[in-house]
Formats: sequence, C-alpha cells, structure tokens
Amino acid sequence: MRRIAGPVLATLVLATLALVALAAGKAAQAEGRAIRLGTTPEAYPPFTWVDEDGQLRGFEIDLAQAVCAAARLDCTWVVEPWETIIPALRDGRFDAIAASMSITAERRRKVDFSEPYYNTPAWFVGRRDQAIALDRTGLKGRSVGVQVLTIHFNFVQAKFGDVLAIRTFDTQAEANRALVKGDVDLLLADSLSVYDSLLSTPEGAAFEQKGPPIVDPIMGDGVGFAVRPGDDALRERLNAAIQQIRRDGTYRVINDRYFTFDVYGAE
Repeated sequence: MRRIAGPVLATLVLATLALVALAAGKAAQAEGRAIRLGTTPEAYPPFTWVDEDGQLRGFEIDLAQAVCAAARLDCTWVVEPWETIIPALRDGRFDAIAASMSITAERRRKVDFSEPYYNTPAWFVGRRDQAIALDRTGLKGRSVGVQVLTIHFNFVQAKFGDVLAIRTFDTQAEANRALVKGDVDLLLADSLSVYDSLLSTPEGAAFEQKGPPIVDPIMGDGVGFAVRPGDDALRERLNAAIQQIRRDGTYRVINDRYFTFDVYGAE
C-alpha cells in the first residue's frame, strides 16, 4: 500500500477536520435556529398580558416557549400592536406570530399557518337583566362591541352589519369597559378571554353569556402560529413541536395552569 507523505497527510487531515467542523456548524445552526416571535402589548388574559415588571405572561407565552424548546429554536419576543402585526411579520420584523391569531381563509392569503395549538369558541355577552334574541330581528337597532381586525368583527359584519351598530375597539379591555358603561348592548369575543377579563370579575357580575357558542366558518380553524408565506421549514418545525408537547404531556401541564379543560379542542 502506498504511504502518504507527511505534509500531504497533514493537509488532508486538516481539510477533513475543516469539513467536519463546517458540517457540525451547519447542523448546529439548523438545530438551534434563532427566531423572533411577534405578540401584542395589549392585555388578552389568560392568553397574554404584561406583568408589573414588564414581562410577558400567560398561557400563550408559556406554550410558545415550550414549542420553541421542543423545536430547538432560540426564540426572543418582539411586541407589535395587533393592527400592524401581519404587515410587520411580512416586512421581516419577526419570523412568526404567536398572538391568538385565528386561522382564517382571509388571513391565509397573507400568511401561512402552523396547525392549531388551541381552539375556543366565541360568545355574545350582555346584561343578565336584558333579554336579547340573537337573530336579525332581535339585534335590529342594537349595538355590539368587538376588537378591531378580529374574526368577531368579521362575523357580526357579515351576519348582522346591516341591522346593528358595530363599535370597534383597539383592545378587549376597552370593549369590556364600553359594555360595563352601557355604551354597547353586547360584546362578541373569545369565550375564555371575556370570561377571564370580565365575567369572572366583580364588575362583570351583572353580565352573562348570551346564547350558545358561535360556530361558523368565519370563525376559522383554531389559533396557530403565523409565518411568512413560503417559510415551510419553520412552519413544519413548529407543527412537529406542537405534536411533541401534546404527546409528552408538556401541553397538559401548561394547559392546567390556566384552565380546567383542554383548550386544544377535539383531536
């Protein structure tokens, strides 16, 4: 067998080590991809809020961090107002949205979505002492408060926009205050959010859910991470991580910090 001269052998060894290091570096980069998650500063308990120390808290924050850990993603948070969060994603301010964004056909034209990571219905909410039929006749001349640029606005606009007055608010908290003050007759909002932020509070004692939960295609297919169109690598990585934390019990642990039932929805 022909021997390789010392200098040549050393060169080959160094070249091989360099290739191994390069491959390892690329693998590490792929394994630990750094991404930025966009969420909103507006309080949306129990999903998201900012505590007195300026830290993001809530079910969705804990869940997103668990997904990042399962996906081996190095995630940092970027705060963006709700009304500009999709344009900010598309402009590259962050890589994914984790902000209770419902998966709808309209939004799919602007962003891609992961699979859902929770799915809760919407409720109408009104005064206990005020009977309101939730049909076109009963709602005629009434007013409803909804958060701007939401599926709840889309629903009332499509179904009842010609018979009732729709008032939009930048945050759910502002919509809640409008109902308490009597500025609107009803709210339409996510059931868990409005329960946590209003119905479970002393000032919400005079209010109740009106009618059954809303089931309609306009309401979308649950809540998912939004990513830029075509970022299939990140979307698939998030999907795999969602399934992993469902299987290993991490989702249940986080769920049970905030809820007495599984908000993931039917499987």
